[in-house]
Order: sequence, then C-alpha cells, then structure tokens
Amino acid sequence: MNLQTKITIAAPDFSIDYNSKLMMLGSCFAENMGGKFSYYKFDVDVNPCGIIYNPLSVANVLRLIMEGKPFGKDDLRKVGEKWVSLYHHGAFSSTDPEECLRRINERLERATRELRSLDLLVITWGTAWVYKHVGENMVVSNCHKIPSQEFERSRLSVEDIVKEYVELIGRLREINPGLRVLFTVSPIRHWKDGAHGNQLSKATLLLAIDQLREKLDHVYYFPAYEIVLDELRDYRFYADDMLHMSGLTVDYIWERFLYSFITPDVLGLMNQIGRINKGVAHRPFDPQSEDYQRLVKKMLAEIAMISHSYPMINFSAEEEKLKSLEFKI
Repeated sequence: MNLQTKITIAAPDFSIDYNSKLMMLGSCFAENMGGKFSYYKFDVDVNPCGIIYNPLSVANVLRLIMEGKPFGKDDLRKVGEKWVSLYHHGAFSSTDPEECLRRINERLERATRELRSLDLLVITWGTAWVYKHVGENMVVSNCHKIPSQEFERSRLSVEDIVKEYVELIGRLREINPGLRVLFTVSPIRHWKDGAHGNQLSKATLLLAIDQLREKLDHVYYFPAYEIVLDELRDYRFYADDMLHMSGLTVDYIWERFLYSFITPDVLGLMNQIGRINKGVAHRPFDPQSEDYQRLVKKMLAEIAMISHSYPMINFSAEEEKLKSLEFKI
C-alpha cells in the first residue's frame, strides 16, 4: 500500500562532489540545506549577506557580489543603537559601525573571490512580497525595525522577476560561463501574508522559475515546496509554530536532494565525515580514559587519511579540538 504521493525529480545533467564549489542564497531553507553541505565538509558559501527572502533582494546581493565594491560608513544607517545595512540581515548589524563594516566586507570579499570558480548557485526564494524603502528607492533585505511609514509593500509579478533574472543570470554567466543555477521555493509559509496571500506569493515564484527554465540554459529546479506539500502532507513534519520545518523534515528533503544531485561515489566518504563529526561533538565522561584516548587517536588518523586523499576538505577546527583532548597513553 502506497501512502504517499511521491514527487518525481528529473535526473540533472550534472552532479555534486567534493571538487564542486557551491553558493547558497535565500531564505531559512537555504540556511538549512547549506548547513547540511557544511556539516559534510563540502565547499559551500551560505548567504554572504545573511538570510534573504524575496527575489529582488537576492538579485541585489548578487550584484554586490559581482561588483565586489567594499561598503563604507555612508552605506550604513543607524537605527536605534545599531548600525545596519539595508542589503543585509540583522546578523551583520552592530553598535560599532567599524565592526558592522568588517562583518559585511569580509563576507562580500570572499563571495566575490569565489564567484568566478563556482559550479553551482542555489537560490531559494521564500516570498514574492517585498518592502521598498521610499527614501532609498530600493527593495530591502531586512526592515531592521525602521518605522513602517518609510516603506511601501507590494507583491512582485512573474514578469518583474523573470525580467530581472534573465539579465542577471546572463551577467553571471559572462563572469563564469560554466555556472549552473538551481532554484528552489521555500516550503515555509509566510503566514503574515494570510493563507491566500501566501499561496499567491508561492505561485508567483513557481511560475517565474518555470519561465526562467524555458528561457535559459543551465537553470534547474528542485521541488522542495512540492515535497513538503505532497510527500509530507502532515503537521507532524512541522515545528511547534506549525509553519517552519521540523528537523525530521529538513533531513528528509536533504536526503531527496542528496540522491538527486550528489554523485554516489562520495556517499561513503560523507558517512565517514558524519561519524567523525559525531565523535568530535561527543562529550566524554572521562576525557583521559584509555577508551576515549583511543577514539581520539583513531579520529585523528581518519582525518589525516581523508586530508591526504581530499586536500580540499578542511578539518582544521576538528583537528584543533581533538589535539587539545589528546594525551599520551
């Protein structure tokens, strides 16, 4: 008996392995998937300007990355006690403008440096609703608790999004001709838009992606939204707020992504890295016991073996922690 409507995912003409360079931009869902890639030590840059929800704000961030121009104090705005950027999530804000600029410019510099060698750009849109700051004449990434009267709220049209991204992806592929772009729509509902408003928003995003796939080569879609709505049609797959995804749901979508896009050759290595990560995170009752010390030495030996075969995988943090726990036995 089949108790699910399983989503069919078309086989892509590329695969991801440990030589692949990835960047993930967009909503909380991008953070969730990016966190999985980071956990398994893939070369991934996740949201260099922080979490972003709408297509125009993602486009603004991509232009910042392409231009590579550093931010100055004139690009910031003071809101209450904090200095903020309208292009960035609140995680970059600070009471010290120099600290805010340091956080912003370090991440942008890295993203600009990596753009030319990226293999895959994964973009996750969460909503078609946008907030335009009237004085700055720009769609913002975050309102930063600025008074609402300074903004105009509207819903993007399919045509708005498609026009923006046809031009944008063209520029990206001039910089990096081998770049592929994979779109997803976040399955997290934006309930403040209301049930109907959320559905209109998601439909707008889905239609825009469909048109982009028709118009452009090397543009792909992963059906995370459909997987949650159809395969996981049950509130037990949601967090306590009944809007966000539970950890089980994130794991399930990751597994569907894994077997769709990641080359089977590296699955064994991913399992090995997962075991090392669990071992490093383990808090022993007695760190100096012979059993635990043998485990530490075994993990260090495994890391050395992987690093020799895959020098692109960075275990520096794990090695530092394990060596601090290592004793002579």
